[in-house]
Amino acid sequence: MSFKRLDPEDVAISAESIIAPAWSGQVTTLTSFYTSSTQVSTSTGEYYYDVYQATPTDTGATVQFSLTYGNRLGSGSTLITNQAGKSATSIIYGQYRTLVNGDEDTDFTFGTTTPDSIFVITTNRSRYKEKLKPGSFNLTLTSGSNTVKLTDNSNTSTTVSYADSGRVYDIISGSNGLSYNGGTGFTPNSGSYGKFLPDIGVVVLNGDALRGPAGAPGGIAIPINNTTSSNSTNLTLFYNMISQGASFSMQSEETVTSNYVFIRVRNSEYNYSTNPSNITGSGELRHDVMINTPQAYMTTVGLYNDNNDLIAVAKLSKPLLKDFTKEALVRIKLDY
Repeated sequence: MSFKRLDPEDVAISAESIIAPAWSGQVTTLTSFYTSSTQVSTSTGEYYYDVYQATPTDTGATVQFSLTYGNRLGSGSTLITNQAGKSATSIIYGQYRTLVNGDEDTDFTFGTTTPDSIFVITTNRSRYKEKLKPGSFNLTLTSGSNTVKLTDNSNTSTTVSYADSGRVYDIISGSNGLSYNGGTGFTPNSGSYGKFLPDIGVVVLNGDALRGPAGAPGGIAIPINNTTSSNSTNLTLFYNMISQGASFSMQSEETVTSNYVFIRVRNSEYNYSTNPSNITGSGELRHDVMINTPQAYMTTVGLYNDNNDLIAVAKLSKPLLKDFTKEALVRIKLDY
């Protein structure tokens, strides 16, 4: 074993953005959606639905995203016993209000409108990795005979807004980050369709905009029920809108940083074997050929810190012959 200290120019750092389909199986667009009857029928079904890309009992079926419904006033679900004014919908609204805005006092506002109802899509953490790619969000919602196609406005926005949770884009009617016909994509008196938050994998939809009259730009007249005793009524409504729309596209994005370490082996270096079996008991080379024409085979490169702790090992694909007539350059890539 031989050691050599690396020089500053032997180390280089590179970062690149990796874009991939968000859904399982490297699929960019989901067209079929499934829920687990076990999960939906339990108490958790009052709060959220997990959505799969295949029948939950099938091999390879995994949760792609979750759906939930929140109401600022707590309407749409029964009150929690001994908790005045608290219900499942008010808890959900408060949870996402704090997650997105960073406080309990700032309600969701879309344009100049502060709706009572919000629908939320939370992408599974393993699906969006570091963040979602702006401009890749495309969702079709269908209610009865009414349909709206939604996207974020990342490709038309001249400035990027930020909340406590990171970047915020408005959701408009259109595709691939662009509105249809060059319009704003907003419904009258309802602000935007919602907020796209790529850094936390969340989509918050404006209930008032979706409930707005059919025939308005994107209004699909969804029948939000704020008097039911079960929050699952509006969750089922939301799931059916996505399922009937049969098209949900998104891509993940992550920055992969790589350290490149260049191990430069010059012709005069590492030509003698350090194997103890190469030395006789009297301290002489066992084989005369190692005196005048030594040869060695490189098989492994180890990276050590200043305390001589081994921190990384690189194995060569095959032994590399080294003598005084040969030089070698081994490039090691460390991703994190």
